[in-house]
Amino acid sequence: MTTSGETRPPAVGGLFYPGSALELAAEVRTLLAAVPARAATPGLLKALIVPHAGYRYSGPVAASAYALLRRQRDTIRRVVLLGPVHRVPVRGLALPAAQAFATPLGTLPIDREAVSQLLALRQVSVSRAAHAEEHSLEVQLPFLQEVLGAFSLVPLAVGDASPEEVAEVIELLWGGPETLIVVSSDLSHYLPYEQARRIDAETCATITSLAHSVSHEEACGGTPINGLMLAARRHQLAPTLLDLRSSGDTSGDRGRVVGYAAFAFREEAPHVC
Repeated sequence: MTTSGETRPPAVGGLFYPGSALELAAEVRTLLAAVPARAATPGLLKALIVPHAGYRYSGPVAASAYALLRRQRDTIRRVVLLGPVHRVPVRGLALPAAQAFATPLGTLPIDREAVSQLLALRQVSVSRAAHAEEHSLEVQLPFLQEVLGAFSLVPLAVGDASPEEVAEVIELLWGGPETLIVVSSDLSHYLPYEQARRIDAETCATITSLAHSVSHEEACGGTPINGLMLAARRHQLAPTLLDLRSSGDTSGDRGRVVGYAAFAFREEAPHVC
């Protein structure tokens, strides 16, 4: 898929994931194939929370969520992707200046109509710098390219924003079954293994219950997560924890670990009398 205008090139290919198209496709397919089969769950899959470390560390956890999308491959035509900024401070949420994002697997067009809608909101701006080297969004794209058919992208780098401001963006682009919302976030950072397990379990319980907000110490993508949870409560989405691990589980080093979790948010199936 291509579009005219500026294309944002891969920034972390060869670092967070293989830089070769053949190697990348093989790794993504291997990660997806290792996900245990799940029984079909009633209700439309509307949103995901997935981690964003290098595939060696968080790839198996992310794959547990992306494997579910195969059932909606021919339905999803737009992905709204929100991830925290790591390098460039942003007030509110930042769209890219680019017209497309590229990975070794191809080029994804930005939904220009959605961009026009979002720029009417006070908390949304355009920042080439915020997107130039940001990995939290980029590492999700090869998975999406593998499991979906043709789709457009709405990538948002999330900085200093309130849950309400994030939720307003999500609501504006909510759409129907053609729109998927993906929030990119890791959990706790650089804690001893057992302490991380305890804290991450509590964070996951907060997210699945939609009880209250999570802090940035609990999840680096706490801001977009909190916005998604607010929208999920309004739309009566039912969240499910799919996988919870840490870098101590995936890499074997349990000294100071980073936590990873994947969640699926579904629209509750209507009750039949």
